[in-house]
Amino acid sequence: MVVDVVMGQLDRVHDRIAGRFRRSEPRGRAREYVSGLVAGLERKNGWTLAEQSGEVSPDGMQRLLRWADWDIDGVRDDVRDYVVEHLGEPGGVLIVDDTGFLKKGVRSAGVQRQYSGTAGRIENCQIGTFLAYAGDHGHALIDRALYLPEPWIADRDRCQRAGIPDEVEFATKPRQAMGMLARAFEAGVPFAWVTADEAYGQVKYLRAWLEEHDAAYVLATKVNDTLITAEGTEQRADELIADLPARAWRRLSVGAGAHGPREYDWARVPVRIGWQAGRGHWLLARRSISDPTEIAYYICYGPRRSTLLNLAWIAGARWRIEECFQQAKNEAGLDHYQVRSWRAWYAHITLSMLAHAWLAVAKSLAIKGESVSPNQT
Repeated sequence: MVVDVVMGQLDRVHDRIAGRFRRSEPRGRAREYVSGLVAGLERKNGWTLAEQSGEVSPDGMQRLLRWADWDIDGVRDDVRDYVVEHLGEPGGVLIVDDTGFLKKGVRSAGVQRQYSGTAGRIENCQIGTFLAYAGDHGHALIDRALYLPEPWIADRDRCQRAGIPDEVEFATKPRQAMGMLARAFEAGVPFAWVTADEAYGQVKYLRAWLEEHDAAYVLATKVNDTLITAEGTEQRADELIADLPARAWRRLSVGAGAHGPREYDWARVPVRIGWQAGRGHWLLARRSISDPTEIAYYICYGPRRSTLLNLAWIAGARWRIEECFQQAKNEAGLDHYQVRSWRAWYAHITLSMLAHAWLAVAKSLAIKGESVSPNQT
């Protein structure tokens, strides 16, 4: 992507959020902040963003994140609507996942030693839960929530020092996912499927909630997850798949990966008694071609006419949120912040999501060979 093209259209993106600011100073500084996030700086913190905008100290940028009067959640909604306007389609996929932000010290909101999938180990970090939207022409982050471990919620004095509102209660990551998905449903975001990894897929109350909203899903689950079979018995996921004949497996490609086509052997088996009209439930399995003992499992709910290829393709779509994280961190400073408070975390993450959404839309328009006119933003 040509950075000059991105920067040349950033004013129009900024116009979308202008009404969320009561005063011109933070409104203008938000434009400079987002501009700095996509400017290719090696580090994107208060000092470097201030220098990029010609300021002599980071005070203004810090004030924007910590105290300035603007509607942060309103900007979040603007980001979502912007992504849907340009990338939305009836067959879109909503993807849930979390990512870690390595931190030093103990004062940053939600920080503690906890497992970070980003690092692949237990680290001192914050965890953010995110919702991404993916369509045929691109993908971007559209919602976010800072995860607060239970020890934080139990220490209200510590919460107060980090600026965490008194009304904030403990919420598991799947509960945070439900909150973000509920906002997307209410906003009328067009989608056909929801997908997530096993940290979410193994949670049965999340699956039940999605079915209550008739939201089709393909969710990864554990090898030892138990399911009710079509015959009414309870059986482990791996046992159900092990009973399948060889002819049940099909070799399918679910899109291009970093090292070529992402090709696996796939199979499915119907589960659950008494399907409702037009809807079905399946256990889906993905087997490595190079190592047949390496099998991943997915719980699926969706239109009865869904094919094996449909389900496999949605399972493969989950990688797009990983790409969102990588792009947002490398190109839009998602993890470059140096803030400690609850509000400042949400302010930075939201502006970074805005910057990343613009990059995704600009890339989509460039691929389609379209120019970006004012009425497209």
